Amino acid sequence: MVRAAVLPAVDAPLEITEIDLPDPGPGQVRVRLAAAGVCHSDLSLSNGTMRVPVPAVLGHEGAGTVVAVGEDVTHVAPGDAVVLNWAPSCGGCHACGLGEVWLCANALNGAADVYARTAAGVDLHPGLNVAAFAEETVVSAGCVLPLPDGIPLTDAALLGCAVLTGYGAVHHSARVREGETVAVFGVGGVGLAALQSARIAGAAKIVAVDVSPEKEELARAAGATDYVVASENTAREIRALTGKQGVDVAVECVGRATTIRTAWDSTRRGGRTTVVGIGGKDQQVTFNALEIFHWGRTLSGCVYGNTDPARDVPILAEHVRAGRLDLGALVTERIALEGIPAAFENMLAGKGGRALVVF
Repeated sequence: MVRAAVLPAVDAPLEITEIDLPDPGPGQVRVRLAAAGVCHSDLSLSNGTMRVPVPAVLGHEGAGTVVAVGEDVTHVAPGDAVVLNWAPSCGGCHACGLGEVWLCANALNGAADVYARTAAGVDLHPGLNVAAFAEETVVSAGCVLPLPDGIPLTDAALLGCAVLTGYGAVHHSARVREGETVAVFGVGGVGLAALQSARIAGAAKIVAVDVSPEKEELARAAGATDYVVASENTAREIRALTGKQGVDVAVECVGRATTIRTAWDSTRRGGRTTVVGIGGKDQQVTFNALEIFHWGRTLSGCVYGNTDPARDVPILAEHVRAGRLDLGALVTERIALEGIPAAFENMLAGKGGRALVVF
């Protein structure tokens, strides 16, 4: 029995309770969590913006130590430090065949499985495959990546989503080049990672945008050269900061129609807007046909930073070891399982960066 944060139903309060976690079967790994990040996607799952089978244990950004492995697991062993990968690629679908593993058609199949039970015998599903809001979890072998040497295990949890997503949005989706100008909308965990990644890419000007004036210091520490408090004049302010041209690249980490539209309006003619934020079906973004032609801008979605975790985690680890990437700077609060509901409220209120559950 281990303690976990259980979502009993969509839009229901989380319940901190003990669950019955089985031993790993063939092709499975049991992991003792060191830490788990509280991501906006967890909030979207809890309120029904994104659908998962319930009851479920949420949490998809985590790192820990292997406790046991099932048959046929050879790439990790008990005692190994690992990062959880919530979207393992199958290697056989059309997207995987194209090398676009972040779009794998079967990546989330495991979320429908029953992986544990409550003390009362109720079946539980593993959220986005990995159920990181628990002291321990049992996952498919594809959901664990060996943690490279020299990375603090607790902070390594952030590699599993926020950093992969923010880094990938900048380097793989938007493909920011040295000397370009960048605007990042939303200074949460992913936004902070995107700001650091834009700095690593050599961006000449990095504008952070958020509704909260209190996040300016956090944004500048991550690499922002300028800070704009979001308003109806945001696009105009960004153009004023870039010689009336607009930025080369806008990275939207919020998932709201108005923010996506503002990000688009903030880019120069021929600029690129990458949308990372996950919005609801009610968030409708509109453009007219003439402006699409005239501005020649590119608008693209971005799933998991368009990353291949097996390839990119070692690259990120090297940035950490070299001092270019500061994982701890993304964390503004370290909490226990009981603190997750308050962390959800802070996200809704636009407060702080990443909250990290530390076990």
